[in-house]
Amino acid sequence: SPSGSMGHFVVWDYVVFAAMLLVSAVIGVYYAFAGGGQKTSKDFLMGGRSMTAIPVALSLTASFMSAVTVLGTPAEIYRYGAIFCIFAITYGLVVLCSAEIFLPVFYKLGITSTYEYLELRFNKYLRLCGTILFIIQTASKPQSCSTLYTGIVIYAPALALNQVTGFDLWGAVVATGVVCTFYCTLGGLKAVVWTDVFQVGIMVAGFSSVIIRAVVVQEGIGRIVNDSYYGGRLNFWDFNPNPLQRHTFWTIVIGGTFTWTGIYGINQSQVQRYIACKSRFHAKLSLYINLLGLWAILACAVLCGLALYSIYKDCDPWMAKQVSALDQLMPYLVLDILSDFPGVPGLFVASAYSGTLSTVSSSINALAAVTVEDLIKPYFRSLSEKKLSWISMGMSLFYGGVCIAMAAVASVLGALLQAALSIFGMVGGPLLGLFSLGILCSFANGIGAFVGLVSGFVISLWVGIGAQIYPPLPERSNALHLSTAGCNISSENLTSTENPLTTVFNTPTAERPVLADNWYSLSYLYFSTLGTLITVVVGIIISLLTGGLKQTTDRKFLLTKEDFLSSFSWSKSETKVEVLGWKSHAVADEGTDNPAFSHIEMDVASNTNKVNGLHI
Repeated sequence: SPSGSMGHFVVWDYVVFAAMLLVSAVIGVYYAFAGGGQKTSKDFLMGGRSMTAIPVALSLTASFMSAVTVLGTPAEIYRYGAIFCIFAITYGLVVLCSAEIFLPVFYKLGITSTYEYLELRFNKYLRLCGTILFIIQTASKPQSCSTLYTGIVIYAPALALNQVTGFDLWGAVVATGVVCTFYCTLGGLKAVVWTDVFQVGIMVAGFSSVIIRAVVVQEGIGRIVNDSYYGGRLNFWDFNPNPLQRHTFWTIVIGGTFTWTGIYGINQSQVQRYIACKSRFHAKLSLYINLLGLWAILACAVLCGLALYSIYKDCDPWMAKQVSALDQLMPYLVLDILSDFPGVPGLFVASAYSGTLSTVSSSINALAAVTVEDLIKPYFRSLSEKKLSWISMGMSLFYGGVCIAMAAVASVLGALLQAALSIFGMVGGPLLGLFSLGILCSFANGIGAFVGLVSGFVISLWVGIGAQIYPPLPERSNALHLSTAGCNISSENLTSTENPLTTVFNTPTAERPVLADNWYSLSYLYFSTLGTLITVVVGIIISLLTGGLKQTTDRKFLLTKEDFLSSFSWSKSETKVEVLGWKSHAVADEGTDNPAFSHIEMDVASNTNKVNGLHI
């Protein structure tokens, strides 16, 4: 519980928080009825393929930023320094790869679920593998969507905020879960995207209020930078090539790029949104605009982290036992410096929960899409569009319930779930390898892809479970010095500076096998890289051995020269792509009576007026 001098939540804070939930719910109701509502499952899951670039870009940014970003990243910088900034380079590379390699192929095929691609390119068994992995999958990052993860995403921030501010724990969990499920079920993808836009605004506002107030308290940004510099927090350039160090320039740029491309390039929750754009130009643009958003958020988080250090450099609340975990530092700071401003701490809490809402809503929508497209449609072909849209809504409701239930599970089995997560986080790498094989290697076949996927998966699991049992030694993570010299508290309740490792299987250091200190200590960012590379290499070798060169692969499933070049000259190639795209959509959508879909595609082509006659 906070000490007497700290502020508490007042009525205004709750009002601000409630307003944020209310606006989100209203957006959902609006899109349930706007423009005739959700007539088809495509309308519900894909926004009728009529979204424009800017809202989609903001939405991608929002779901990328969960409450873990709002609470965790500043604490990470406070503890390990600003080397985290190097992720700015990583994000640039990730967006480039997603927009130029994966997007063109997915967009021209006009698919709803990314795993449909696996069936078109390889076979339906691989599609099933991908789908099932996805539904269980929880990348060790908060951005991937899955039932397990969303439980922690809802629960962890609620717990951190509750312990510092006394903000009601289960009230917040249930309120966010219910509101989220409500607008996802009513409004479909459109509601998810537009609530995300609103929530990004709230998040930036929350961050800004902290940064502005901290600069005022510290009398200028110069002092914050100065303190950080002398505290060793501005450690940008660490070119240590050792893959065992947690964060260095190379682990972040190389490992980070693979890890995040698995999320931006092929993860259903992200792909589903940029494929819902009305033209390929808008889809690519949304990714590039979103990059600016990512940079802005990163800058905010880094500034907050440095401000945290500058304010608490002589008295670290974590070692002084004022907070029990590092992710409680931000709420602690907010109550410390903003308690004289009624409503502002509430704004910060609202911004943390906006992060939760946007992440969970994209999970719910993506899980519904995958279930309907990959598990229901292929086996029940007779369902009408109206029925499918009702089923999609039902699925959203169901997954929303599952997420709230998982939050309850997370409260009981926190540490165990966290361990399971980091192990399942290994799934992203092999899946990225599988898609890369399909898109980049014309000779990869089903057998090669399957063997590659399995071997990548097995090796990732091996390292992952090893790293859980024998956590890497503290010197691998370069934690920086924290001080409690300036605290006016009695010295006996100071604790040692060791990192409290909350692992389930804690083993004494004496019996660490040889593997533990080199193989298992691999930086967590390289897990994905390992999985991807093994999947690709094994897949290529097995494909060549099983006659992969003899097969003919349809060009439209590969990344072709035209796809790559057409992004540079808008006018001419754009129409060409649309015409080609339209044909393949018509083929893909055979047999479903889907007026909304084809009608929008025709619209785009007739706007350009060059291909009218040719087109219809």
